[in-house]
Amino acid sequence: MQSQPLSSSTKPESTPTMASRRFEQQQQEGFVDEIKPILSKDLSTSFNNNIKNQQRRRKVPSNGSYSTSASQFLSRQQSFRRDVEHAAAETFLLTRLSFTLLRYLGVGYRWITKFIALTCYAMLLMPGFLQVAYYYFFSKQVHRSIVYGDQPRNRLDLYLPVNFDGPKPVVAFVTGGAWIIGYKAWGSLLGRRLAERDVIVACIDYSYKAWGSLLGRRLAERDVIVACIDYRNFPQGTISDMVQDVSQGISYVCNNIADYGGDPNRIYLVGQSAGAHIASCVLVEQAIKESRKGDGISWSVSQIKAYFGISGGYNILNLVDHFHGRGLYRSIFLSIMEGMESLPRFSPEVVVQDPSIKSAVSLLPRIVLLHGTADCSIPSEASETFADALRKVGAQVELILYKEKTHTDLFLQDPLRGGKDELLEDVLSIIQAGETETIAKDREAPPIKRLVPELMLQLARKISPF
Repeated sequence: MQSQPLSSSTKPESTPTMASRRFEQQQQEGFVDEIKPILSKDLSTSFNNNIKNQQRRRKVPSNGSYSTSASQFLSRQQSFRRDVEHAAAETFLLTRLSFTLLRYLGVGYRWITKFIALTCYAMLLMPGFLQVAYYYFFSKQVHRSIVYGDQPRNRLDLYLPVNFDGPKPVVAFVTGGAWIIGYKAWGSLLGRRLAERDVIVACIDYSYKAWGSLLGRRLAERDVIVACIDYRNFPQGTISDMVQDVSQGISYVCNNIADYGGDPNRIYLVGQSAGAHIASCVLVEQAIKESRKGDGISWSVSQIKAYFGISGGYNILNLVDHFHGRGLYRSIFLSIMEGMESLPRFSPEVVVQDPSIKSAVSLLPRIVLLHGTADCSIPSEASETFADALRKVGAQVELILYKEKTHTDLFLQDPLRGGKDELLEDVLSIIQAGETETIAKDREAPPIKRLVPELMLQLARKISPF
């Protein structure tokens, strides 16, 4: 019989083959219990899992160290990117403000010669500054640019000691810079030394960073936590803005330092040069607010154990002509201080003698004034007359004078020189009073390392514009 071709629309009925009939017969007779694919579901799942595990093992070690190191690398990369972006923004801001400042200064031989002297001075001290900068940017003890307010310059740096065997004393530091230059990193050297002495330092700077970095490094080496606080300076802000920012920075330290291992009951305020003036203004203003029971008080002068004023000026009325002769022209200085009529308000020496604020003066903490007798930037008489005024109104005050020390000897040359630092020891003797174990440990500590050769320090001292 001839077979007919199949159309595409029809399918033949399947006929069982001999092999399939034999398989069915064996299954019926019990020789085959169940039918499984060559790779069962369980086996294929296990196989796939093994493949995935092998792929994971190629990417991530079994102990997870790769994942941890990768995470740390990404974190460091993101932190570095933030630092670069912040530095770029600040560079742009400082450049713009520099041109604004130049419009105020005009062309004058005094400030031009001062600028040249400052450049040469910085070059001579550069070996020390580079070491401090390396510490500032790469040390794990430094936590940079923590936000404390809503202004662009409301940032602070924290310098933490290596050892945390209990709450550490705290130093809130306000560095100088003629109300114009400066930055929170300027205090890292001193901050590191204090951190080594178990003291927490909050460096509050109204201008530029590196002097706070010097302080922070010195204090951190004395087991002190250092918080260097950056804030507005002229022409970005005037004296009222500076006082407001510093007060806000102190408030942050008082209310948050316990989270970083600091003792909120052992906070010390330190100001240097123009920073000493601003810090004293903040302290007196806060005492007046508290005595009048004003609203919105976020910190109290009772939280400050002592105030240290280093090479400061406290009667601005008496310093206008002096600063003019030193290159800080009268017109600029009065712009910083918001006019001649505001000088008494921002002169703590004048304010504390007002009989109407006698109750506020009684709230002030212990005040320690330190000054070099060879200081030409701000004469030591500025601290002497302020000490006399404080004694007359019943405040607790001490005056320490350093023979033949200049404005920058106490804060730059001496810390960079290494060895014994007189000012640092005097400050620590008050902060660590009664701590016999800490004092004994300090005596056994190795001397401070020299950062700049003596010849360069002596040359820098001679050409210093300060």
